[in-house]
Amino acid sequence: MKNCFFVYGRKTVAYLSVVFVCFLPQLLLAQLSPGELTEVHSHLEGMSNCTQCHELGQKISNDKCLACHKHLKDRIDNGKGYHSSAEIKGKQCIKCHSDHNGRKFEIIRFNKNDFDHNLTGFKLQGAHKSKKCDDCHKKDFIAKKEIREKKYTFLGLNTKCLNCHEDQHQKTLSTECTNCHNKDKFKPADKFKHDNAKFTLKGKHKEVDCSKCHKTIQKSGKPFQQFAGLKFNNCTACHQDVHKNKFGQNCTKCHNETSFHAIAGLSGFNHSKTNFPLHGKHRNLDCKKCHKTKLTDPLKHNNCYSCHEDYHEGQFTKNNIMTDCAECHTTSGFTSSSFGIESHSKTKFKLDGAHVATPCFVCHKKNAANKWDFGLKSEKCVDCHKDRHFGFISEKYYPEENCLSCHKTDTWSKVAFDHAKTKFKLVGAHSSKSCRDCHFKPNDKGESIQKFKTLDTECISCHKAEHAGQFNENGKTDCLRCHQNKNWKPDKFDHSKTHFALEGKHADLACAKCHKPKTIGLTKVVEYKLKSYKCESCH
Repeated sequence: MKNCFFVYGRKTVAYLSVVFVCFLPQLLLAQLSPGELTEVHSHLEGMSNCTQCHELGQKISNDKCLACHKHLKDRIDNGKGYHSSAEIKGKQCIKCHSDHNGRKFEIIRFNKNDFDHNLTGFKLQGAHKSKKCDDCHKKDFIAKKEIREKKYTFLGLNTKCLNCHEDQHQKTLSTECTNCHNKDKFKPADKFKHDNAKFTLKGKHKEVDCSKCHKTIQKSGKPFQQFAGLKFNNCTACHQDVHKNKFGQNCTKCHNETSFHAIAGLSGFNHSKTNFPLHGKHRNLDCKKCHKTKLTDPLKHNNCYSCHEDYHEGQFTKNNIMTDCAECHTTSGFTSSSFGIESHSKTKFKLDGAHVATPCFVCHKKNAANKWDFGLKSEKCVDCHKDRHFGFISEKYYPEENCLSCHKTDTWSKVAFDHAKTKFKLVGAHSSKSCRDCHFKPNDKGESIQKFKTLDTECISCHKAEHAGQFNENGKTDCLRCHQNKNWKPDKFDHSKTHFALEGKHADLACAKCHKPKTIGLTKVVEYKLKSYKCESCH
């Protein structure tokens, strides 16, 4: 038993010796170090690294800490950040950041809910107050690579808005976002004053929504509202030129920002540049005579009747389309008319003859309303002229009272009637006579009485009975038995057909030698029908 115990006892002692030798440094370190360093300082473990943080025989030195934490030292040296604040400046680092408390110990620890961010130099205002620390203190917002690679840090953030927020204006505006925006919310940009811009808002522009002028487009693959670089030298950069450059590009000559319809500077306005140049009477009219509402409201002006009342009340309407006044009148005045003979020839009643010299008012009379009547219902002569022959001439010789059957428009007295159409053809001396010689005879009172259809064709109807009925047969005298139409001479009389044929010396005698004047009844005539043919009756 002793041997066994001796054997195993020696092994046990040897084993314990090995263990003691192996763990002696740790045992010694445990006797010197207050505890394990936090994870971020774990690379400083070991007796050889103590002086990295500790001064021999002294407390921990801030200089030692800042020798490692150079980024923090730069901020303190420049008086920036939380560690340069009045409450923290001058304190020992170890007061807040103690170590040797174990690997999992949070060397940076504070109550985030009670932390006074004002001490950092960046006061939390507006919407920033409701943000969590992690919303801003993230690696994405750290510019410097060496700081961004740190596992845990509050350093490296820039206080510029664009350090955390996306540049919605894509480098087209200033990076000082607070010039326009407040910290409560991004929209609207209530700090922006358009008066500070190159284009000051006046009049109606003040009431226009921003998006009306500042359009949203696509830029760099993102929606982009354009605020800079807009053209504004001319109104037409935004507004449509309704005048199509007729008046140039300087709209302010006539318009202002108060209203497009409020016109200024009319004294110099050139109406000739519009679609309706002013001529004649139009030049002296006040603008409001035509522009009843706003001067810029569209006006119909292609036809006179667009503005003027139709004085003729539709008399010149053709196929339900009104004839424009300009076809007869000019802008010099309504009373004068440019409607002449040439224009009249295009109507249903072409002017010729005496009508050419006839004034308009002779045919176009005023109606009951004291207005000129141009809408004549017919082109018949009798519509204007009195039919003097009505009831005197048979209708077959002038159907529908058509005066042109006999008369011409040159003159009323000129007649061209074919008398051969009647029962009495004009021959001889009759052909040179005027109508009035036969058809108009004075009565006992000296009044001219016309006869046409009641006029007898017998000679004595017109001519005086010279023979007091000496040659009557059946109560009538046929003058043509002896006379011709050429003259009154009895060229057709043949004495051989009488009871006393002329022979010998009788044939050479003048009629008056035998046929003497004699009173028959109350009429003194030449006696042709002798009662006796004896020689002693004459000799």
